[in-house]
Amino acid sequence: MRASRSIRIVMLSAVLAAAAIGTIVGEVSAAAVSLELCAVSGTTTPSPTSAPLVTVPIWGFGLPSTPGDCSTATAGLPGPTLIAQEGDAVTVVVHNALPAGHQLVFEIPGVNFAAGVIDAPVGGTVTRTFTAVAGTYLYSSSGDAGRQRAMGLYGMVIVRPAAANQAYGPASAFDVEAPLVLSVLDPAFNAAPDTFDLTGYRATWWLINGLAYPDSARIVATAGQRVLLRYANAGYDNTTMALLGGHQQVIARDARLLPAPVSTAADTVPSGATEDAIFTVPNDPAPGPNGFPVYNRQLHLTNGSQSGTDPFPLAGGGMLTFIGP
Repeated sequence: MRASRSIRIVMLSAVLAAAAIGTIVGEVSAAAVSLELCAVSGTTTPSPTSAPLVTVPIWGFGLPSTPGDCSTATAGLPGPTLIAQEGDAVTVVVHNALPAGHQLVFEIPGVNFAAGVIDAPVGGTVTRTFTAVAGTYLYSSSGDAGRQRAMGLYGMVIVRPAAANQAYGPASAFDVEAPLVLSVLDPAFNAAPDTFDLTGYRATWWLINGLAYPDSARIVATAGQRVLLRYANAGYDNTTMALLGGHQQVIARDARLLPAPVSTAADTVPSGATEDAIFTVPNDPAPGPNGFPVYNRQLHLTNGSQSGTDPFPLAGGGMLTFIGP
């Protein structure tokens, strides 16, 4: 590989500004790109500022400290965001460091992998290669009949065209990029994923990039700026995301550019699907002091079961963030 095409690794916290939400790895000019992940056990705190503090066991993707070494990898919720440029020859190497008996099945719907094995036993490795095509994708492990994704084994893939600040081409130009991985947690399932009866699954945490409001990261943008909302639904149900005080222009679904943008105040992102939408911040005042709300239209805006029997119910929160200065 020529020196001008060297790989740059960037690591960002999931609680930074929304233009840089999550851990991002592998952004380069068109080249041969190698990315490496570890599937490991860990924990997450979906709302670090809420009391009482709730910690939930997860399985998640993390980065090896050195190639092939998952001993210190930290499970992320979501996993690291994988970024490449259109035309890159991408190789993703995933190490299975899950508890015994859990076969990893690595998938990126919409990506045409080269022929090869897609699963790996505990202690094994799966290697997938593909040519990057511009778009927003969801990667995950579908092992254990979907239990692994429900435990937290998912993340976003972003493939950009050569031109800067474009999602697919000139018509999709943007000023601010906001990756939004939508997901849920049922702590009772996560505490016993091997034995839990999935007919009793009941999500009580509704998350954006692994965090519930007020801990979800704000999307920082000012009047006149075009905000690219990259949605990826890692949850189990279809999720409708609404934007109060303006309209989103849906430009792509499942990494496929639409013939014409669809203007909508709320749009449904199916389970396992992705969507790209652009919101131009208006000059008009926002509907509230925090800015323009982006939220779950099914009103999953609470934390805890809210059943009256939950010993630790938490009011407020859920799948909500704001766009504003």
